[in-house]
Amino acid sequence: MTSSRSNTIAPAIPQLREDFDGRVIAPGDSGYDDARMVFMGGFDRRPAVIVRPKDAAEVSRVVTLARETGLELAVRSGGHSSAGHSTTEGGIVLDLAEMRAMEVDADGRTAWAETGLTAAAYSATAAAHGLATGFGDTGSVGIGGITLGGGIGYLVRKHGLTVDSLLAADVVTADGQLLRADAESHPDLFWAIRGGGGNFGVATRFQFRMHDVDSIVGGMLFLPATPEVIAAFVAEAEAAPDELSTIANVMPAPPMPFLPAEHHGKLVIMALMAYAGPVDEGERVLAPFRALATPIADMLRPMPYPEIYPPDDESYHPVATGRNLFVDTVDRGVAETIVEHLESSTAPMRVAQLRVLGGAMARVPAEATAFAHRSGRIMVNVAAVYGGPDEAAVHVPWVTGFAAALRQSHTGAYVGFVADEGEQRIHDAYPGSTWDRLCEIKRRYDPTNLFRLNQNIPPATGGS
Repeated sequence: MTSSRSNTIAPAIPQLREDFDGRVIAPGDSGYDDARMVFMGGFDRRPAVIVRPKDAAEVSRVVTLARETGLELAVRSGGHSSAGHSTTEGGIVLDLAEMRAMEVDADGRTAWAETGLTAAAYSATAAAHGLATGFGDTGSVGIGGITLGGGIGYLVRKHGLTVDSLLAADVVTADGQLLRADAESHPDLFWAIRGGGGNFGVATRFQFRMHDVDSIVGGMLFLPATPEVIAAFVAEAEAAPDELSTIANVMPAPPMPFLPAEHHGKLVIMALMAYAGPVDEGERVLAPFRALATPIADMLRPMPYPEIYPPDDESYHPVATGRNLFVDTVDRGVAETIVEHLESSTAPMRVAQLRVLGGAMARVPAEATAFAHRSGRIMVNVAAVYGGPDEAAVHVPWVTGFAAALRQSHTGAYVGFVADEGEQRIHDAYPGSTWDRLCEIKRRYDPTNLFRLNQNIPPATGGS
């Protein structure tokens, strides 16, 4: 049956239910509204069908379905896309939620993991062997999306990006083929998926290198957010050994029960910290941060690595606007700008997140992967969280102005945190020759741009 959309064909839902053993959800089904929901609020989209394949062969069938019907294809691992790419209006959602198998080779320090796994689930399984692979800072993020974007998390300075631990991937391409991409087989595809996002196919599973990370010293440290303390925190993080990765969230203190009431709503640094090394050395490295000011709350302690991911509130679906950039320095002047802008906003929650990079991430050549920002010293994310999409007109200009006020010499962006910001910001994520190379690889593996619901890299035109 032909759809009202031009050049598309509505899928036959009864046949799909039979083909996929009932792992198909369509409008009118009792679980449809829950199944179409993604992590970010504000995306009220209604897919024509949601399919949950059980293996790579079924992923290929869904890709073929999208190609043959002409319907837009959304690929969902954890559903955290800030641009809403994990869902579609009237298209097909390929939901990897049921593909969560993981095989650990503890002796070889490697693991094969399907891309429906979350960072928390992978980390819990790895921890049983005293091992870890670095992902992001949120446990419910799917390993598919964060890996394809690069992966900047709690082990970035010690063990690099997530893609720096990627050894191989199984990828279903636009023609339905399942390819093994690694350094020897389809090396161009392997290069592209290490930072190029979901432009080149559906990654069904990854092989990761695992690292000896039995425990860490880390958790949360709350400090008053004066310009002096902000600048000093960043300086300490830059001077710290590679074993320490930090995320400093400068924000109004939320009404958490362990924070004194007099600090609620006042600017604080909510620092998330992870020292991947011996406990006694970790305590010594963290001491200067505790000495920057009298802590409002000190929750740093030795812990198993997976405990760095707190339990997620499944009912939390924030409506937010964010911007991402790299800066060279956060000195007293920059810190003053951060405080001034945060104090000027009326958003119920607003934040400037500062991640000091360097270390292992910076020692990989920029041309080695599609993630090209190896020289980025500090990554900044600014964001406002508010009540609903109708408030965007108030808060989006504040966010864009805040980012502009912080911009320095680096014009790049991390694709994993780019929202719906236009084509130029995608170019910023893939500068210069990286963009040209990605477009050519896109032409080889997805010449019709079937995988377009992403931070899109169009296929190159012409050429051999």
